[in-house]
Amino acid sequence: MKTAVIYTSQTGFTRRYARWIAEAAQAECLERKEAQKRDFRDCEAIVFGGWICAAAVSHLKWFRQHLPEWSGKRLIVFAVGGSPADSPDFLDQTFGGAEFRDVSVFYCPGGLSYENMSGPSRAMMKLFVKSVAARKDKTPYEAEAARMMSHSYDLTDRKYIAPILELLNDGKAEGFRAP
Repeated sequence: MKTAVIYTSQTGFTRRYARWIAEAAQAECLERKEAQKRDFRDCEAIVFGGWICAAAVSHLKWFRQHLPEWSGKRLIVFAVGGSPADSPDFLDQTFGGAEFRDVSVFYCPGGLSYENMSGPSRAMMKLFVKSVAARKDKTPYEAEAARMMSHSYDLTDRKYIAPILELLNDGKAEGFRAP
């Protein structure tokens, strides 16, 4: 199956997953900026990966704009964030609409890399962590998040791409699907 893996990455975690998927699926791997110049009519499957910031998938609007022209293709989105694999509750809200009915969505835990962030992003994250840590009534989840986000960490693992590869290979996998 001719497949294109398109991604956008801020600190490298989404790029890593995109390359792993492309390598395993023998697919072309492109950054979104490169993909903007391409025509994907000959592809049977398109996989899009974006990083998560403030419960939003980066450049999802770009992917959404192409849905009409990619109708009939196997469409997959993988969202990469700094939370453990069992906590992406926002997927229901983000991908719950009818426009994503034919899109399979997966969450892949990434991490946090202060070393690879831009100055403004690094400053924003440090301020956010400081404000969460300072809350007197924080939940156990918020306390753990503040502890984790106080330093760089990496949760990536090839095991998280297995359902994506399964879907590409035989059309069956358990990802989030819009109703």
